[in-house]
Amino acid sequence: MSDHICSAGCNHFSHLNDPDLMGEFAEARKNLRTAIGGTPSAGTLGLAGVTQRALPSKKAGEQVSHYYVPANDKTVHWGFFSKKMDPLLKVESGDYVTIETVTHHSNDDIDRMVKGDKGVEAIFHWDAKSKAVDRRGMGPMDHPLGAGGGIGVHVCTGPIFINGAEPGDVLEVRIVDTMQRPSGNPDYRGKTFGSNAASNWGFHYNNLITEPKGREVITIYEVDAKGEQSWAKAVYNYRWTPQTDPFGVVHPIIDYPGVPVDKNSIKPNYDVLKGYEIPVRPHFGMIGVAPVEADIVSSIPPGYTGGNFDNWRMGKGATAFFPVAVAGGMFSVGDPHASQGDAELCGTAIECSLTGLFQFILHKKADLPGTKLYGLDYPLLETASELVLHGFSVPNYLKELGDNAETKILEKSSLDTAMTDAFNKTRRFLMDTRDLTEDEAISLISVSVDFGITQVVDGNWGVHAIIKKAIFPK
Repeated sequence: MSDHICSAGCNHFSHLNDPDLMGEFAEARKNLRTAIGGTPSAGTLGLAGVTQRALPSKKAGEQVSHYYVPANDKTVHWGFFSKKMDPLLKVESGDYVTIETVTHHSNDDIDRMVKGDKGVEAIFHWDAKSKAVDRRGMGPMDHPLGAGGGIGVHVCTGPIFINGAEPGDVLEVRIVDTMQRPSGNPDYRGKTFGSNAASNWGFHYNNLITEPKGREVITIYEVDAKGEQSWAKAVYNYRWTPQTDPFGVVHPIIDYPGVPVDKNSIKPNYDVLKGYEIPVRPHFGMIGVAPVEADIVSSIPPGYTGGNFDNWRMGKGATAFFPVAVAGGMFSVGDPHASQGDAELCGTAIECSLTGLFQFILHKKADLPGTKLYGLDYPLLETASELVLHGFSVPNYLKELGDNAETKILEKSSLDTAMTDAFNKTRRFLMDTRDLTEDEAISLISVSVDFGITQVVDGNWGVHAIIKKAIFPK
């Protein structure tokens, strides 16, 4: 198996140690912390604050570009993927993009997570006359809960079009670095905050043992925005109370994303999780490319092209591989987390805005045979020591379930079928890319591969298989 695929004009190099690139990301860190919503000084101002700067290649005569994409009401789409959208920008294989992502739970604490942050304020603006990002989900625009119906909830930054990407290719996405998005409120300078919602879609919800049952609880966590502190701590929690949105719709439960929580309607409890330190492992819960099966797809159930598969390993230093289903791939990222456990049991992680530095590498279909990417029809994650394969209750729910697939998948969620899918993919991976017999693959899987529950809250439940690269022949 080859870990590197070369072809004519190969630019599969990396600027991981390039002082120009890392200097720009350091500048982005500085700008974000001192002037929320500002754009980098280098580059030419483009659409909605997008900037571009050329970077020299490690190969003579070549160069790549570094783009910066701020999060604002012009650069995000809320609650859906779509192959029909106009791309935010177009990049070449090898290019880098620094992308800001914002949690859709920011309005759970407006003072800490929205106030003073121009980009987040622009996204969440909602008054009696209008809301800046009206559509939230793939549902109808006249849905009684609000445009889009909350059938899809994540604030997604993108899409990004990769020039030359065609169906059958594989898009490699390297997460070079991440940084927490600091609070824009001067009262909380140097701090970042995130929200954990024990919600009605959580695995626990119908299995509560204390009263009142049927409750939804928000816990606000604090994280060090400078990244110098490796743990998060709970600040307070509160029970969700019926909230009336600016258009006058009452939300008795958490049923539509971005509803502003009236702090006068809740009772905060500051005596919560005292002394507990939660390890911070920043990552992106929703990351992937657009599927081909429908024009607009809910951001909630994950599938073969990625999306909301909620694996906490998708952070700094990780690389993701996605099968390209439509021209350009149409990459989007969102659902940023400060930390999450496998399963994401109560419905969410610590939902916390995050910025990432990504590099995009395109692998053409003709170059895939004989590599780890051969036959890839699911999101594959790679770290320095592991390969992580993702199985789902229904591998391609859009194709297999047809009309109203986003609703039907809720009835099909099963760890049994997700485990079967993860096993099938792992067996095929070892047979196709390592040239093992089926008997060899099954033995190796049983004695060395760790299977885990990725999530049980996104409709299409997930089981992942962790293959340690150390087991491969040297």
